[in-house]
Amino acid sequence: MSKRNKRLQSAKSYIDALSEQYSKLNIIRVEFGYTQATSKTMTLEKANEDFEHMLNNRRTKPTIFKDQVGYVCKREHGDERGIHFHAIFIYDGQKVQNDVIKGKQIGEYWKHLTNNQGTYHNCNLSDYRHKGIGMLDHRDVEKRQILDEKVINYLCKEEQDIEPIKKNNKDRAFTRGTISKTKKKLGRPRS
Repeated sequence: MSKRNKRLQSAKSYIDALSEQYSKLNIIRVEFGYTQATSKTMTLEKANEDFEHMLNNRRTKPTIFKDQVGYVCKREHGDERGIHFHAIFIYDGQKVQNDVIKGKQIGEYWKHLTNNQGTYHNCNLSDYRHKGIGMLDHRDVEKRQILDEKVINYLCKEEQDIEPIKKNNKDRAFTRGTISKTKKKLGRPRS
């Protein structure tokens, strides 16, 4: 099985498991990078440190990360943009409804964390022809298909992988959160 297919299978299974636990998921897609001047000297180690810092601070930033239930991230390196990240942050859709505002909060926090050397693009603001992000009801088969085929598939691509610039075997181009086994289904049974 190719690296892309393994990533795709892992991400789909992950979102399936989250959909089992939450009747609605709010999918926030944000691309993170660095200013042109910073990107020329940015190392993978420092970029990973910045991203991990953001993930580790989720507990201390409840206005931004409260009710986040998962994430998927692809680290990339390109000639023009240098090191950058394509990420989706997944929230409990019963508790977080406005995807555009949430995307802006995450992006602005990234800029803050990187001392304004970071840049971001809030994809939830974009008017995609096939929009697989935003609110996803567990019954919305069409939107889930778009999420899988357009968004997740893009995150799983092998192009611009970090492999050529890796110095540490622990560095991963593709990461995702883990599934909590303790969440109990609340509310009435699904039909």
